[in-house]
Amino acid sequence: MRGDILLVEDDDSLSRAVSLTLTNEGYRVYTAGTAGETRALLSAVDPKLIICDINLPDGNGLDLCAEIRRESDVMFLFLTALDGESDIINGYGAGADDYITKPFSMSVLVSKINAIMKRYSTDNNTIVSGDIEYISGENRTKKRGEYLRLTANEQRLLEYFMTNPMRILSKSQLLEALWDIDGSFVDDNTLAVNIRRLRSKIEDDPSDPTYIKNVRGLGYIWERSCKRT
Repeated sequence: MRGDILLVEDDDSLSRAVSLTLTNEGYRVYTAGTAGETRALLSAVDPKLIICDINLPDGNGLDLCAEIRRESDVMFLFLTALDGESDIINGYGAGADDYITKPFSMSVLVSKINAIMKRYSTDNNTIVSGDIEYISGENRTKKRGEYLRLTANEQRLLEYFMTNPMRILSKSQLLEALWDIDGSFVDDNTLAVNIRRLRSKIEDDPSDPTYIKNVRGLGYIWERSCKRT
């Protein structure tokens, strides 16, 4: 998975087309049709990029961008029919990283997004959650400033949890994350053992975890917010 994208577009057909294209490019895409839906999603997910129209049913994308900018440095791209010079200037003034006008070429959009995401991965390579700090550039983790000794499986699991916080992750999703390491076979028992070992290293009290929690019958959840720095 190349990263999470939040697409804010009230045109359902266009939203589906862009979402499908980006999904085929390897991104996970969340969609919203209004400013209100966007705020609700941002309380649960941590996208690397927001693609947003300016004219929204319940507000203005410029105001939404400025609002998000006060709380986050997430990459932001306007995708809008407003193509005047003043519109573009206002878009960048609100805090956008890029501005694309409709109608647009899907291949150009994908190229722009790939460039933005590459810049993001270079500039934002640390995720912080409580006392835990994951440094993606080093693929290492700290707890209260001290490096942890994690196995490859434990490190991969922690990365997957911290890049998908506040979301219930099924066992199959987590098993797939472990499979990606070297293609070796993994099963439910392997997953359970690695989660238990990871908890023993990141939790103050593994018997009463505050980070990785079981969701009975569904999987696990990283139950702390995460912030990129």
